[in-house]
Amino acid sequence: MMRGLAEYVMTGRRQAMIAVMLLGLIPLVNLLNPVVVGLIALRKGLQEAGIVFAWAVLPVGAWAVAGDVVPLIMLIGITGLALLLRETESWEFTLLAAIAVGISVEVYFRVQPAVIDALMAQLEQYIQAGNAQDLQLDAVRNVMLSVIGAVYMFLAVLLLMTARWMQALLFNPGGFRLEFHGLRIERHVALGLIAVMLLAGSGAIVPEAWTLYFLMPLVFAGIAVIHAVVAIRKLPVMLLVTFYIVLMLPAAVQLVVLLALLDSWFDFRSRLQGGA
Repeated sequence: MMRGLAEYVMTGRRQAMIAVMLLGLIPLVNLLNPVVVGLIALRKGLQEAGIVFAWAVLPVGAWAVAGDVVPLIMLIGITGLALLLRETESWEFTLLAAIAVGISVEVYFRVQPAVIDALMAQLEQYIQAGNAQDLQLDAVRNVMLSVIGAVYMFLAVLLLMTARWMQALLFNPGGFRLEFHGLRIERHVALGLIAVMLLAGSGAIVPEAWTLYFLMPLVFAGIAVIHAVVAIRKLPVMLLVTFYIVLMLPAAVQLVVLLALLDSWFDFRSRLQGGA
């Protein structure tokens, strides 16, 4: 299905315009709208992507007018990230830039708090029922806003990776796999992320809940290490399935972040390839 969509939109500008218009109209499916624009941006650059983007804005803009501006934020964010990736060829830099997408979503929900207000109303009923008297609602609200932003940041990166995978599928088979396996956070960048997370943890300058955004590049880098090790050692694919099941546990995510940080210093993949 995704290959067919990629082939269709790369046939010509009109086909791409039709695709983004139709995809953008359908809830949930409208997440493919920015994927198509991202694919055009990655393959053809700013000028062509700008034209398709103008058409892609129409349906998600209508959703924004109806009250759901997140698809529009995702479209803008993924298009920008795709153009950045095209110019820099750096997943590390692109992941850092993706933090802006998550923060933008959080800011939107702070300015338009209807969704979070509904969630907080349900939580308040839960507290009044005597189930969690010690919860601080303001703190919970801030954490929930950042969790929502982090989820959309994660989703934006996944959608960008989908666009990159589609590009590789048509024009560079196996290219995305090699790119992803090589994704690594350099030592100085890792130190910067640690410093910002320490600032957030102390509550100085950066909100504490924003730690989630600064963890995300390390999460993707850690996942890339696991994929690369499985490929280098020719381990069973079922190990990856098990890994993703275990990754749903918070402790597993922490271990993946630690793995990414260690890899920033020791570059496990180069060592494994050198010893292969």
